[in-house]
Order: sequence, then structure tokens, then C-alpha cells
Amino acid sequence: MDFLRYAEQSAALLNTEIADVDALVAHLTGREWLHSQCTDRDCMLLRKFQRELRPVFEAGEAGDVEGVVEGLNALMVRHPITPRIAHHDHEDLHMHVATKSASVAELLLGESLLGLATLVCDLGPTRLGVCSAAPCTNVFVDTSPNQSRRYCSDRCSSRANVAAYRARQKAVAGA
Repeated sequence: MDFLRYAEQSAALLNTEIADVDALVAHLTGREWLHSQCTDRDCMLLRKFQRELRPVFEAGEAGDVEGVVEGLNALMVRHPITPRIAHHDHEDLHMHVATKSASVAELLLGESLLGLATLVCDLGPTRLGVCSAAPCTNVFVDTSPNQSRRYCSDRCSSRANVAAYRARQKAVAGA
């Protein structure tokens, strides 16, 4: 299990509108083996999880270490994780979160929580953030070496930089 990738996927999950099974399938690009297992119940559970997880990212953005830790701990109690060592490739032993009988929602929840918990322990709780570009409210995982990420995407970063440049130009022209 690549914990960093799962932490980043948890942010992507939080930024996805899961209105129906088709939206969930679209979110699972690259994981086609899960598409046929997606149900309306998975969508409902994931929407609920999104509402529960968002405050953890908001706490990270605010520098609230206790909020991140307590939030993740509460979610791990509510959604127990069962890690397992995968040995389908004897050369590359790695961790998986749930057994084959887990639903798509249970699998995504487990991956998100274990990935975020590991990231928070390894890199710190302030690596979770909310995009600074108005009106965007997307979340992100900051893996930059100097913990300087402020935007969820290059698009939001560019848009904010252009807006700031135009504001400076307007101020210079008005002076």
C-alpha cells in the first residue's frame, strides 16, 4: 500500500461529487475491477464519509493538531480498518486495507483513513489543507518539501496569481 497515494486519493474523494453510481465509477478511473461492485449504498456511505472527513482537512489548514488527530481517531473508531499483507506478488509485499468481501465504500474509507493516519504521523497534521483560491473549497495533501502548498491544483494557483497580478496593476494605475 502506498500510503501517500491513498492520502492523496482521500483528498480526491473529498473533492468528488458522488451523486450516483456513475459518478462513483468515474471517480474510480484506473480501478476498473471495482466498477461492477459499485452500489447506491456505497454512494450514500461515501457522501456521509465526505461530511465526516472534511473537518479533519479544515483542522489541518487551521494548524489544529488536536482537531486532526482526534478527528482521524474518531473516524477510525467509527470505520475500523483491517490491514492485510498482500502477497500476490512475492517480490513486492505490501499492505491492503480490506478483504475481498469489503464493499467499495469500505475499501475507499479504509484506504483513506490508513493513508491519512500514516501521512499525519510521518509528515505532520498540517499537511492537510483547503484551497486558498476563492471560491474553491477543494482540499489537498501537501507533500511539498517546505510545506508551502496553498492551492488544490495548478489551475487554482494560476487563477489566484493572475488575479493578484491584475489587482497590483490596477493599484499602480490608480496611484
